[in-house]
Amino acid sequence: MAQRPIVAFAVCWGIGYAVAVIAPLPWINLWLAMAAGMLYCAAMIMRPKGTVWLRSLLIVAAAAGIYGDHDARNRSLVELQTEEISSVHFLGRIVTPVSVDGDRVSFQAEAESIVIPEYGAPENGGKGERMQFSIRLLAREEQETARRWERGDRIELDGTLRRPAEARNFGGFDYRNYLRLQHIHWQMTAKGIAGLAVTPPESGEWGGWLAMRGIDRFRDRLAAQVDRLFPPDQSGFMKGMLIGLTDEIEPQQFERFSRLGLTHIIAISGLNVAIFLACLIWLLRRFGLTRETVLLTALALMPLYIAVTGASPSIVRAGLMAMIGLYAAYRNRLKDGLHIALIAGVGMLVWNPYYLLDVSFQLSFLVTLGLILGVPQMNKLLPVKHAKLRDALSITVVAQLISFPLSIYYFNQFSLLSFAANFALVPAFSAWVMPGGTAAMLLGFVWGTGAGWLGWLIAKTNELLFYVVEQASKPDAVQTIWPTPSPVWILAYYGLLCAVLVLLQPFAAKDEGVAPEPMLYGVKTNKLPFLNRQKMNRYVLLPASLLGFAGLLWYGYDPERGTAEGRVQFLDVGQGDSILIQTLPGGHTILVDGGGTVSFRKPGDAWKERRDPYEVGRKLLVPLLKKRGVQQIDELILTHQDADHFGGLQAVLEHIPVRRFLFNGTLKPLPAVEKLFQTALGKGTELVEVEAGDTLQVDSGTVLHFLYPLPEGEREGVRVEQDQNPSSVVFLMEMAGTRWLFTGDIGQAEERKLLDRWAAVTPGLVQGEALAPAVYEPASSAGAAAQVPVVYKPVDVLKVAHHGSKSSTAEEWLNAWQPKHAVISAGANNIYGHPNRQVLERLTSHGISVQRTDRNGEVQITVRGGKIFTRTKLQP
Repeated sequence: MAQRPIVAFAVCWGIGYAVAVIAPLPWINLWLAMAAGMLYCAAMIMRPKGTVWLRSLLIVAAAAGIYGDHDARNRSLVELQTEEISSVHFLGRIVTPVSVDGDRVSFQAEAESIVIPEYGAPENGGKGERMQFSIRLLAREEQETARRWERGDRIELDGTLRRPAEARNFGGFDYRNYLRLQHIHWQMTAKGIAGLAVTPPESGEWGGWLAMRGIDRFRDRLAAQVDRLFPPDQSGFMKGMLIGLTDEIEPQQFERFSRLGLTHIIAISGLNVAIFLACLIWLLRRFGLTRETVLLTALALMPLYIAVTGASPSIVRAGLMAMIGLYAAYRNRLKDGLHIALIAGVGMLVWNPYYLLDVSFQLSFLVTLGLILGVPQMNKLLPVKHAKLRDALSITVVAQLISFPLSIYYFNQFSLLSFAANFALVPAFSAWVMPGGTAAMLLGFVWGTGAGWLGWLIAKTNELLFYVVEQASKPDAVQTIWPTPSPVWILAYYGLLCAVLVLLQPFAAKDEGVAPEPMLYGVKTNKLPFLNRQKMNRYVLLPASLLGFAGLLWYGYDPERGTAEGRVQFLDVGQGDSILIQTLPGGHTILVDGGGTVSFRKPGDAWKERRDPYEVGRKLLVPLLKKRGVQQIDELILTHQDADHFGGLQAVLEHIPVRRFLFNGTLKPLPAVEKLFQTALGKGTELVEVEAGDTLQVDSGTVLHFLYPLPEGEREGVRVEQDQNPSSVVFLMEMAGTRWLFTGDIGQAEERKLLDRWAAVTPGLVQGEALAPAVYEPASSAGAAAQVPVVYKPVDVLKVAHHGSKSSTAEEWLNAWQPKHAVISAGANNIYGHPNRQVLERLTSHGISVQRTDRNGEVQITVRGGKIFTRTKLQP
């Protein structure tokens, strides 16, 4: 606190915010902050014993109070008990750029007045309430009209007010909380623009939006230059790199960069600021300006650059650091990079405490601090004589080590080629593509021909670099999937990493003739000749730290290794099925179906397609599987080939290794289905046809008995079948003394066939008895062998067929299986009316407890000690 007060203050401030986030108690508020501030002043005057620790504690308390007060004041003026209400009248002003994507228009607007039917006007008439707008366009002509809307325009409409969606799966994306951190609590939706009035601001009106309106127009002109200079497959990438417009980056291209840990190249960050500043200073010096003029000019232009490039937390951080550094250089004062970074960080947190929870802020600051503190130390450790090469290696190594925990926390993947890719490609993009692209973009305003030549050179370079990225991102063998680590694991990682780097310094220092040694333990050990500091470092502390670090990584890669419980997770994928099974005790992973996005597009509706349309596999299923540490799927079971069951599996096969793909032996004549099977074959996945009588022994505690579809003579290859529901795979799972029945989308006719089949091969089976089917024990995982009868008992859990449709789950079906619990997978507010009321009444009349994904979100059922335990993400 006395020697490095800025560092101590920043650390304490961050701890205070973290305390308020972890423990949001009502008394952590502005009064606490004021009391801590007054006590701090008293401590500075009186200087009691232990004043350093006292002052540190008071800074923590003051910071916690400020965060708590900020969070408490983040509330909506619109207080309604309902989740949705229509015919709400809104009058206000657009305060963000307007995005037109297919048939969707989105922006944020701040209210001047809100009128809600039957509720009247909210507090203060709703003035100042910020809302997220989503307008669905009904005609192509409306698209052109919406593209003319700008920030600052006044908007008036009658629409539907609804709360943002919350996370419906454990660990899923929480859109409600995402908007809340932007002080937004409601969404407004409308269909068409016929009843909507958007008018430009009148002459003389002004506000903060006015300057940003001009910047938006300038940004659009820059974007138009990029479109003119670069081919369509590169323009989105270049807009993201040069001016922070990331909406138009091709999803596949972004995915390739993401798999290699190169997304920071696309996103505007400190690297872009450094390059911009270096080019600007070089240019100003060419004009013969004095040092002071160059520094002041660069300082004045930095806020404009921040605004034009989108003002993301990373660019604000880098811009503030640059401005502080420029001012310090101008005044010949503070030049400590660590202090500059921490001053910028604390300033941002005071301005917006929610920056602490922003991934861009976290990664930007941690990597920056890591580079400031770690690169000089790493330079001593690397046995490389060439200074520039050593610096480049040190920067890459330190950046990778520092960003690793947060990367796997938020993205759950790490490429073994990430280091090589960053070392080789970042210099090419930063030294040529980014400055050259910026020069071409600006040159286009004064010399179009010269800009075209330069843009052509950049485009050819991009073709080569994109090819390298594409080839390097393809191999699945270099992609590792990590479950989301706990905050304790992340803290332990950084602690052990620091310990290892500190303990390695004496060895590097000795080679350079310097002999500083870290003091990580008491000096008293020096009194023992056999346990002096050097030996303690070399033979005890360093090996222990290295082993601890390796053990931490081993544990983090599979933290549930040896867990004595099985899990069946009915994921909420909307109107579809997807079930993740993790078995006991073998830890096998089985995925049953993958949900899917059903499209109702008609011919001529191509204009409605979005640049990056929602696809349940890529946007929801794969991220969830990665968060849960699914590094390989042992068995993927596709019950049948309807879009709401197979659609998400394409992304699964592309991103996660699958050993075996079990299906019903049919092929639905659809291009998407053919692509799915081709992808499986291309990835080396074994395709296995299953039918009634097949058995899969998953591990010593789990077995799957396939009950349907019924065999139709000898297996003579895959048959084409358009109607897939009657051929759904039905199987019974026995796991650790529990029994589960999975039914796909079979109807009552198929239920009757299945019951008749097993009654025929099980003498004495009568209506109402538990099934006793004959199960085939094949020599392979799915084949025919001798018939082995198995006596069946009632099942513990029934996956209700066809999302609870009235065409399934007949009375005799429930009498036969006598389930204790039932799970229905259906989409919230689905257009089919699933689950059907009659089916629900039937289940209730049998005393069966029912969980539904449309009301409960994800349903997780855990098996421990032969008993099952249920939890749901949402409470109905």
